[in-house]
Amino acid sequence: MIHFRIDVADVATHRYRVTMTVPAPAAETVVSLPVWIPGSYMVREFGRHLSRLQARQGKQERLPEQLDKTSWRLRCEGRAALVLSYEAYAFDTSVRTAFLDDSRGFFNPTSLCLRAHGREAEPQQVQIGSLPKGWDVATGMAAVEGSRHLYQSADYDELVDHPFELGTFWRGHFEAGGVPHEFVVAGAWPGFDGKRLLADTQRICAAQIAFWHGRRKPPFGRYVFMLNAVEDGYGGLEHRASTALIAKRADLPRQGMANPVPEGYMTLLGLISHEYFHTWNVKRLKPAEFLRYDYTCENYTELLWFFEGFTSYYDDLMLVRAGLLDAPRYLKLLARTINGVMAAPGRKVQSVAEASFDAWVKYYRQDENTPNSTVSYYTKGSLVALLLDLRLRQAGSSLDALMRTLWDDCLASGLTEAAVLAAVERLGGAALAADLRDWVHGHDDLPLASALAAAGVQVGQEPPAWTAALGLKLSEGPVTGVQVKSVLAGSAAARAGLSAGDELLAVDGWRIRRLDDARQWLPVDPAPFELTFVRQQRLRTLTLRPDPVVADVWTLALGERPAAKALGLRKAWLGR
Repeated sequence: MIHFRIDVADVATHRYRVTMTVPAPAAETVVSLPVWIPGSYMVREFGRHLSRLQARQGKQERLPEQLDKTSWRLRCEGRAALVLSYEAYAFDTSVRTAFLDDSRGFFNPTSLCLRAHGREAEPQQVQIGSLPKGWDVATGMAAVEGSRHLYQSADYDELVDHPFELGTFWRGHFEAGGVPHEFVVAGAWPGFDGKRLLADTQRICAAQIAFWHGRRKPPFGRYVFMLNAVEDGYGGLEHRASTALIAKRADLPRQGMANPVPEGYMTLLGLISHEYFHTWNVKRLKPAEFLRYDYTCENYTELLWFFEGFTSYYDDLMLVRAGLLDAPRYLKLLARTINGVMAAPGRKVQSVAEASFDAWVKYYRQDENTPNSTVSYYTKGSLVALLLDLRLRQAGSSLDALMRTLWDDCLASGLTEAAVLAAVERLGGAALAADLRDWVHGHDDLPLASALAAAGVQVGQEPPAWTAALGLKLSEGPVTGVQVKSVLAGSAAARAGLSAGDELLAVDGWRIRRLDDARQWLPVDPAPFELTFVRQQRLRTLTLRPDPVVADVWTLALGERPAAKALGLRKAWLGR
């Protein structure tokens, strides 16, 4: 059994101390740290934070020989255990890596735990030691009975799929589907309503367990939510029996919070729903390429539109089914997603299948040209799911049925696009399977309007915001004022010659200090106007000639008097 002792070495300098014990090592033992973490498709080079690597076997020192950026070889003699010790710097507040200061600790084992090559299938233990006074531990990994802060996994894959939260956090419990769930929150402020968070999360979990298993228990014996509440942040990372979340402190539920709940809290509930749905869709039902992870390099798949996109479709829909989000508010969120996709010229450049494959170099490395060259497999993937769901319902089936069919058929073998298309053909016909292939690999806009209308949803349009009409994405800062973040391809701003990084100063001679100033002085009609700006410390002026305003922003609402068939479809989909 491989054993790790992880000590809080120095909170001031953000360092963990790790001691790894490998019993009966091979004559040539190779160890390495992963370069990525499953669920976050970017090479992050965790080894860059590892230092002071030493090794001994009994009383004999063994000198580590570095083979590459993240691998080491040790030459051993005899059967005495090989003991490695090293430090890991941890000062990243994201859910993907490791963090340590005087108030909180967090880590994913991919950031701290070396992999002993050839020994991955053996049980792995983690002992947490040297905790500051008053600190506790939360993790989904099974605790070793009778021991304090000692945990054990079946193998290395399971080890690195269990993050750890350390500190003086709030903790609550509930049961869903006959399984105990735990929720810990670090950084909550006074007035935080933990009971409300537990009650709402329980409803989400119960709805999703029923979705996948009916009255049967889920495929895990315990689940842990770990939320880090911060001043400004958002994100999550799924694991097989837990999830790590980060959200704004202001988005936590507050005691006495009125209904309807604030948008920030609804966003948090959507994040919780998204990561919990991943417990099935990507952690167990996986792309065939992910049945065995390669931790040394990128693991490519064209199916993130399914695993992230379909999960993004179900996250808010599950809030509707749990009674936490009503249909009109859900349709507003759906319209926001549609408008976000439609506003990006990159949707005509890249398919969601291509976006999935390119995630390693594009999604997590966005820049000023991202809207022009890429499409999000999250957002457009969720719209593919929406369209497929509505079309399947018209054919007498549903996306729910498809997901459960794929769960039954592909859990062991892994999911392929061919399997998805074959299941769609069985449930909705060959023509729908062909359409899905085109939606996934094509660059055309999805035929959403007709499908929504057939489901009793009224589709409207309204003029875009002035920045969208001009083709600009702007930011506002306390020092630089109004700055151009992106210029959309083919827009009036692009034709005029504006560029990312330009600082806007004046419209027709009227000074701009904030975005509200620009809204006030920009002409309402599409007449040309003079724009003064700074580029690389030089004052410049150009004439911007707006395009005629086109009503291309979608609005969605429940149709008032839909036909009986459309009403039946809508009730099956949204409950009203």
